[in-house]
Amino acid sequence: MPSALKTKVTELGDSRVRLQVEVPSEELEGRLERKARQLAQQLKLPGFRRGKVPVPLVIQRMGREVVLEEAVRETISTWYSDAIDTAGIVPVGDPQLDLGELPPRGHPLEFSIEIGVLPKAHLGDYRALEVGRREAEVPDEQIEQEIEAMRERLARLETAERPAATGDFVVVDYVGSIAVTGGGEGEESWEPFEGGEGRDQLVELGGGNLIPGFEEALIGAGAGETRTVALTFPAEYGNTELAGRDASFEVTVKEVKLKQLPAVDEDFAIDAGFDDMDELRADIRSRLLEVEEGRVAAEFRQAALDAAVSAAQVNVTPELVAARAREMWERMLHSLSHRGISREAYLQITGRPEEEILEEMEPEAEQALRREAVITAVVAAEEISPSEEDLLEALAPTAEREEVEPQKLLADLRASGRLEEVREDLAARQAIDLLAAEAKPIPLAQAQAREQLWTPGKAGAQQAAGQSPAEAPARLWTPTDQRSTS
Repeated sequence: MPSALKTKVTELGDSRVRLQVEVPSEELEGRLERKARQLAQQLKLPGFRRGKVPVPLVIQRMGREVVLEEAVRETISTWYSDAIDTAGIVPVGDPQLDLGELPPRGHPLEFSIEIGVLPKAHLGDYRALEVGRREAEVPDEQIEQEIEAMRERLARLETAERPAATGDFVVVDYVGSIAVTGGGEGEESWEPFEGGEGRDQLVELGGGNLIPGFEEALIGAGAGETRTVALTFPAEYGNTELAGRDASFEVTVKEVKLKQLPAVDEDFAIDAGFDDMDELRADIRSRLLEVEEGRVAAEFRQAALDAAVSAAQVNVTPELVAARAREMWERMLHSLSHRGISREAYLQITGRPEEEILEEMEPEAEQALRREAVITAVVAAEEISPSEEDLLEALAPTAEREEVEPQKLLADLRASGRLEEVREDLAARQAIDLLAAEAKPIPLAQAQAREQLWTPGKAGAQQAAGQSPAEAPARLWTPTDQRSTS
């Protein structure tokens, strides 16, 4: 981060600020010269080899303002990020940038940014919250489900001398073709397609793993039988060249196999590494209980945070909510793109317009803003600042996965300028840890009964009496409940 970057924040109200930024002339000239050296690689001038044109001559030939404009356009996003970090604000939504005129030599570059920011939270009594917490339990049915899953994994396939039925496996050869319309009169013909042929493929009938209609068409077929399977590829099929097209498969059933599950007895337990079924069930219960206890702890942490949110005052404007919903939507689309699903494809699959999806995201976006505001306020109130030892401990699992020393990972983060981001994330986790540690667990049924007793009408009466939400008894309701009834 350029330490000489100067910023000034002006509050505009409604959780918006104007950030005035000044880039020193030295930084600006450095960016100008760097861009000129890049342009020199493509510039051809008589008497100079490519890439050897002096920087002053490049600037003179192309014009200072042209080179400076390109340098600024390439660097403005970096200056924006640095300015946000320097000012210590948390932006929400897209910024409005006012660049103004490019300065002459020796003068700084000035620009301003207007943007929404994370609202400030006025905390209630976050250290005296009563929060519902359920007991970690493992029902017998869940243990039996685990045993059934083990049986499935240990199942054997045996040849069945009968026609195939749902739940059976069949070994098949198949050759597929797709319908092609050609000729002047629109005659239809069938042509093989890439990936449409398979040999000795094991197919589970009723598994739902293949194109709809394929598995069903083989029910009742016996070994040695050949069937023609006509179907249509789904409109959302991954291969767009086949999506929605008619296809025909010639399928030869070579063998019918019956899945045989092992009996639940002492031999089954011994195969799994235990003396008997009682010992196996006890081990399963212990493992499931450990997972469930982790889940309960995570739920309690979230409930403690939401209780602190309910006890706080946070002014969240509709504009901020819409901006955060848009950010959430764009992050989801980015994640989907890594799986090969575009924005257009997702909208087509869901059959809903983008505006409707964004509106549906707004309650979650509002609660996310409230949570972040409360976490930020708790970090400030408690002066939470993770130490280097805290950072090393937090980085240890990642360092182990990447097979590096935590100190090396910490140094890399510091060198790349990402250490402060990691420190802020850890501070947020520590703030939630504090809320959970200070919260008093109460039976979940008691918390739910209290939540039902708290109604928007009582909230209105309380406010009319001059009592703020921060002064109200701790309760498990969200601020969106009250807003939705207005």
